[in-house]
Amino acid sequence: MARKKIKKIKFVTVFGSARSKIDAKFYDVAQKIGSELAKNNFGLITGGGGGIMEAVNKGAFLNGGVSIGLNIILPHEQDLNPYCTHFKQYKNLSKRKQKLIKNSNIFIIMPGGFGTLDEVFEVLTLAQTGLRKHKIIFFDEIFWGDLIKFFQNTLISNKMISKSDLKLYKVCNSVEEIIDYIK
Repeated sequence: MARKKIKKIKFVTVFGSARSKIDAKFYDVAQKIGSELAKNNFGLITGGGGGIMEAVNKGAFLNGGVSIGLNIILPHEQDLNPYCTHFKQYKNLSKRKQKLIKNSNIFIIMPGGFGTLDEVFEVLTLAQTGLRKHKIIFFDEIFWGDLIKFFQNTLISNKMISKSDLKLYKVCNSVEEIIDYIK
């Protein structure tokens, strides 16, 4: 497959679990997200690992899209997936996170664990402080519901964030809703 030039493409970074299995519901949705965004001429950036990252890269790859993996070398669970048209490997999590964020103005937050939460809070903080202007999308209100309630009920009631900070992100429950919001 010929490598597409990546300079003139808008990029979407997708954060999500490396632990999601191929038969898990979020794997299928992530693959569809990668596919639909590639069809709409967006490049996809993930951490390049397995699970949701693999699914997003696979969706983009199978549709002729740019599929970038920025992989981290870890003692377990983070092998580079085979669906990356471009990739780079890192030994340092902070440098990798900077690169995952640097070239995107749209971030889709799929279900994930501590690594995903680290990335979520980085992009939320950058948006809240005005250091970056970008769209942040949480996928699946059931999965993220308790975190969103924490923002709404605990952080706002204790004046740790402003009500306007709740406008920094959108919660979507379908691929179509994500595509409509991005466009």
